[in-house]
Amino acid sequence: MTTLTKNPAARSDQRPARSGSKRRGGLRRYGDLKIALFFIAPAMIGFILFYVVPTIRGIYLSFTEYNILGDPEWVGLDNYAAIAKDPLFWNSLGVTGQYVLMNIALQTALALVLALLMDRVAKSTLVRGALLLPYLMSNVIAALLWFWMLDYQIGIVNQFIEWAGLPRVAFFGSEEWAIPTQALINTWRHMGYTALLIFAGLQAIPQHLYEVAKLDGASPFQTFRKITLPLLRPVLVLVLVVTVIGSFQVFDTVAVTTQGGPVNATRVIQYYIYQRAFTESDFGYGSAIAVILFLILALVAFIQMKFLRGNESDLD
Repeated sequence: MTTLTKNPAARSDQRPARSGSKRRGGLRRYGDLKIALFFIAPAMIGFILFYVVPTIRGIYLSFTEYNILGDPEWVGLDNYAAIAKDPLFWNSLGVTGQYVLMNIALQTALALVLALLMDRVAKSTLVRGALLLPYLMSNVIAALLWFWMLDYQIGIVNQFIEWAGLPRVAFFGSEEWAIPTQALINTWRHMGYTALLIFAGLQAIPQHLYEVAKLDGASPFQTFRKITLPLLRPVLVLVLVVTVIGSFQVFDTVAVTTQGGPVNATRVIQYYIYQRAFTESDFGYGSAIAVILFLILALVAFIQMKFLRGNESDLD
């Protein structure tokens, strides 16, 4: 009888303490949540106002015929049907794809080489920081700088080409050179930032793996192929996704230098959206092209992350 009376009392004494601790833990978590929401709120408000709301309105306008002087008139899928038959749209999509392939191949390869040099040769912070200087430059300023340097008549690059006994090159004036020149300019501007991302991935690779490979007699190329590349895969996938999305959105360089010419050779899809929406005041048509571009980028990013396994790491 004594045991029966003591145990319930002990249990009854313990229950309020447990429930009280749970209450205090819940209140503490609720307070942390309020503080977190307070700090997140400015960025969230900006994201909603400048990204979510314009995106929703753009999707709505893509189903309308709209110019700035009137109200939107619902036309359903007419804009998308017209885009499917628009040769300029398909030309801009092809030109953009050509630019993206050139830019991605050059930028990724050069950035990887620079990252390896920063990791193994260039230990100076000053040298590493200098690689970021082109990225810190405005797109418009970088485009104007190369536009003057590559000018057919007075550009310093053509002056050197002529001095070497070679014919001058119309970098921005010929259909063959226009897109490769745009790709080279943007590769020069962004490869330092891309190299910095890859360099950060290199720092995360444990050094003892290289020491073991060296003891096993592996050559530098074998070490790079068997250790560095596999362990860099998540970072390289991230770089590819970010670079592809940024390359599809090229606009500044084209607008400053060639304005889509010569003969539509550099009329990338972003510049075509600008022309239809702001030059021709066909905001419904321009919005429909923008929605198609959004879907293309979402699909490309999904394919890259899915098949390249960007969310998985070989470092176990």
